[in-house]
Amino acid sequence: MKSSLLLLLISATLLSCTNTSDQKQNGTTETATKNITSSWENLSTEANSIGKPEWRPMLQYVAALHKKSTHPAKWPFDYEWEEIGPGYIYGPAFGHWDIVNQAIDVVNSHPEHAIKQMFNNIKNQEADGLIPGSIWMPNAESDSVTWDKKIGHPPFWPFAIEDYRNDTGHDSIINSFYSPLIRQITWFENNRKAEGEGFFYNDILLKEWESGIDEGIRFDDTKDGKFACIDATCHVYFMYEMASKWSKELKLDNTYFDKRASDLKKFIQTELYSEKEGLFFDSWAMEDPKLRSLAFETLFPLVFGVATQQQADRLIDDYLLNTEYFNTTHPIATVGKKDPKFELRMWRGPSWNSMTYWIARGCATYGREDATKILLEKALNESSKQFKETGTIWEFYNPLGGSPKDVLRKPQTEKNEPCVDYLGHNPLIEMSRLYDKVK
Repeated sequence: MKSSLLLLLISATLLSCTNTSDQKQNGTTETATKNITSSWENLSTEANSIGKPEWRPMLQYVAALHKKSTHPAKWPFDYEWEEIGPGYIYGPAFGHWDIVNQAIDVVNSHPEHAIKQMFNNIKNQEADGLIPGSIWMPNAESDSVTWDKKIGHPPFWPFAIEDYRNDTGHDSIINSFYSPLIRQITWFENNRKAEGEGFFYNDILLKEWESGIDEGIRFDDTKDGKFACIDATCHVYFMYEMASKWSKELKLDNTYFDKRASDLKKFIQTELYSEKEGLFFDSWAMEDPKLRSLAFETLFPLVFGVATQQQADRLIDDYLLNTEYFNTTHPIATVGKKDPKFELRMWRGPSWNSMTYWIARGCATYGREDATKILLEKALNESSKQFKETGTIWEFYNPLGGSPKDVLRKPQTEKNEPCVDYLGHNPLIEMSRLYDKVK
């Protein structure tokens, strides 16, 4: 580990310990929602006042489902915890990028609940910095709590902290989250550093789907190796960016993080980008064009602000808004419709509302509210249509606009259709908020 990073980690740990002690003395999570009413009732009221009127029955259902999915504090969590959704086939689970989507969905109306989920998220961080991907809670078949101590997950959670700060004005909350961020960066640097520059997920080595994209097409024909993945490299870039920002606010040296963010941005913009095709790819696909695909992960540079404005506009105009690629009836297709590997099977074509949200949010950061509006409106229209017909929200949707029941999940398993009542990938309230901002 670089000496500068080691010093920052020590400083961050001391800062975190002091802050934790203060929290225990005060008997509070320091949500500091002064002058802000935080409640499930507020969330329900908000759900009935945003977006199109025809979406609101669905949004009311989502608000109620958040409350239904929340359970009293229980080990290994200090606070009430929200499961991925009661319809999840594998039973009650917490974490992954699901909990980030769920926290952001409620943060405007129930910030206290949202920040408690983020505290729960970092509660079981390992000594080496790994934050567990999914924590499996007791169910009818097992009375134990389990999680994998070697597999991480996409580190989207600083987005939720920033949204919480923006909504509440409680900027000092980063005192509690700075150390976990630095430690997670350390874990990625020690365990997921690619050969040369960039970072990887162990999908390429073990097919354990650490990236969150189970059986994604990018890994169908790859050779084993610690090769730079476009998603992992973008995610670690984002952590460096947040670490630099928070370091500066806390009056700590941000030189290391600022430089690493700059290095990674340059690497992504130049070494993981095909000027000819106007797309970003994994390092192995850059070396062998036959391995290139229209996986939606090629759009992640939009989400994290890595692409140049020119690259972003080209991605949006040529691919994201193109109905032959990602702008399907229910956007976005997780594999471009024109790709030979496009199919109506989990992560290989179907649309996940959470991914549509993140990419639409990324478009807005590049001043492309036109794209944000188009994507969100179509996704919410289709989700509302399916809610009216089926009375539930689905884990993922048919990108061609048909029934979610016609979409495969994992053919080799007993559950071969999307789960119902699945909150983790349906930040529909937040999607409606963002739609209202850009319409």
